[in-house]
Amino acid sequence: MVCYIVPTVAAIVHGILRKKVPRLKNDPKQQWLSFLLVGAAIFGIVDHLWNGELFLIGKDVISDLMLGFAILAIVLVVWGLFVVTEITVEKTAA
Repeated sequence: MVCYIVPTVAAIVHGILRKKVPRLKNDPKQQWLSFLLVGAAIFGIVDHLWNGELFLIGKDVISDLMLGFAILAIVLVVWGLFVVTEITVEKTAA
């Protein structure tokens, strides 16, 4: 029931890194990643809030955290597909 923690922490860490690392700050691809991470975090929080499970911890915390990492992995794969598509489009347009 704490699966939303992983994408939420990832969104916060990525946001901090974007502020501290100059080359990440204005990179549109990093902005896409920020949007996806924040979207996953918001979705998870709203889902758990809606179901009254926001602060509940299940019996199998490891399984819940693994689900969070699976969600994060899917977000990263989708972001990777966006980046590859963008690079491909740029190469074919040139």
